[in-house]
Amino acid sequence: MNRYPLWKYIVIVITVLLGALYTAPNYFGQSPALHISSGKTSVRVGAELVGKVEGALKQAQVPSTGVAYDSAHAAVRARFADPDTQFRAKSVLEKSLNADTADPQYLVALNLMADTPHWLQSLHALPMYLGLDLRGGVHFLMQVDTKAVLDKKLQGVQASVRSVLRDKAVFHGGITRVGNTLEISFRDEATRQKAKDLIAGQGPELLLAEASDGAQLKLVATLKPDALKQTINDGVTQNIATLSKRVNELGVAEPIIQQQGADRIVVQLPGEQDVARARAVIGRTATLEVRMVDESITRGTELGAAIPLNSQLYTVGRGAPTVLYKDVVLTGDYITSATAGLDENQQPAVFIDLNTAGGRKMLAATSDRVGKHMAIVLIEKTGKPEVISVAMLTSELSAHFRTTGVGTAQDAADLALMLRSGALSAPMEIVEERTIGPQLGAENIAKGLHSTMYGFAAISVFMMVYYMLFGFFSVLALACNLLLLLALLSLMQATLTLPGIAAIALALGMAIDANVLINERIREELRGGATPQQAIATGFDRAWATILDSNVTTLIVGVALWVFGSGAIRGFAVVHCLGILTSMFSAMFVSRGVVNLWYGRRKKLSSLAIGTVWRGK
Repeated sequence: MNRYPLWKYIVIVITVLLGALYTAPNYFGQSPALHISSGKTSVRVGAELVGKVEGALKQAQVPSTGVAYDSAHAAVRARFADPDTQFRAKSVLEKSLNADTADPQYLVALNLMADTPHWLQSLHALPMYLGLDLRGGVHFLMQVDTKAVLDKKLQGVQASVRSVLRDKAVFHGGITRVGNTLEISFRDEATRQKAKDLIAGQGPELLLAEASDGAQLKLVATLKPDALKQTINDGVTQNIATLSKRVNELGVAEPIIQQQGADRIVVQLPGEQDVARARAVIGRTATLEVRMVDESITRGTELGAAIPLNSQLYTVGRGAPTVLYKDVVLTGDYITSATAGLDENQQPAVFIDLNTAGGRKMLAATSDRVGKHMAIVLIEKTGKPEVISVAMLTSELSAHFRTTGVGTAQDAADLALMLRSGALSAPMEIVEERTIGPQLGAENIAKGLHSTMYGFAAISVFMMVYYMLFGFFSVLALACNLLLLLALLSLMQATLTLPGIAAIALALGMAIDANVLINERIREELRGGATPQQAIATGFDRAWATILDSNVTTLIVGVALWVFGSGAIRGFAVVHCLGILTSMFSAMFVSRGVVNLWYGRRKKLSSLAIGTVWRGK
């Protein structure tokens, strides 16, 4: 009646062993380390750099606990015993590896390395990622310039309207931007009506209204409220996607990048110790535009010339001063790849690949402009565009082209990085920056660990006092539940935060609740006169339905938190849901297996060590 077949015990043993295996990496901790990578495209990091790093550290008498080549990231990693040695080593390596620290060949960044043995790593047994509140790191709050988003959208609409009217030979007196509206002038009503029909067919997101200024007829185009809201939301979403790509360049594990409010973005980089480097990469929130040079302005006379209405003077950058058309040929979101290298004259250049739509746009823009000039404009902040390159078109361009005159090799590498990362829909500004030190994270870990341990100890004492041997069985199942939960989180490489630790503590309480139901059900069967063996079998069977109902309803709430929540709430929900699943397995499968192993073979069992069974009179 109460015997498990051998295969069930084998499953339990294998599950517990796997749980212990994948939980183990969390106990090895992390060591301070340095990440040495290439600072220039012409410099390749190979295994030979390991000897240089070891020699430099030995000469400076800075002890390390290991230097190794990381082929996956084409970098060298050096491990140290404490943060003080780590900082000393960073200063030594930056000076010894780079002849010119202002133009470094190698980048030396602060990092952390897991102390997990290699044989465990080969089994994909890795520690959980720790969130910002546990590991320390940096927090940025960034403000998106929504005005720039609208400006770019209206520029696109203006160029589209001008193109439609030109293609259909509809003559007008000019398209003028007034605030967030476009005003198109006409000489007669018939032409205005024809233009209105054309624009309405091309742009359903526009509201068109007729107006007049004396004898001059006008057509006023305004973005609809829904289109206006969608434009801003799309701009923020695109910036989030672009920031995600840029953060990947930092090598941060499990970063958090999410929208806050209508026009702000939160960026959290757990474990990032080099705040200056993070700010440099994240803060370089530039947008990229390709524009054609207005050839009607003679080169060298830009500062004193009369600027045409559809052109703009740029005075900042290597290609400045220059006058460019306001119409944007291409933006950075069409770029699929960008690499830095050298042209046939051994000068730094950036080789750019566009997607299919970008290739068509570039071909259409340059097919009739061979011999003229094209510029790449970088906009760090609103109102501060920088012309980084002006080059003559020697042939029409398509999906593959290069740009030269970008400065040094480092400038080319930096530009290629930004192009690879994608274009931002609009410039952003860091409005808040917070740094959480690793000491505070360690304190939070200690508090979370102690609260879980004390909670587990208190539950264990209560269960063993109140339910005696069955209480010990329950504690054993609870320990298996905690082990399996940590193993799953490690295997999934989930990010553990303080709310996650709270979810683990909650999971312990819910798991022991299932064992309480089982024990009380067995007591109830004993009070009803059932034999001990019958009480065990019936108690587990009848408790299962109640345990299933209560856990499923709680699981539904956890799934809802995961679906509709964000950030720390989703982290809590993940641990909560996994804890429910492991608690059901441990309560019904592991707990019953231990009970069957202890009592199952006793045919003449007269009593159970399950505490006092109160019987009514």
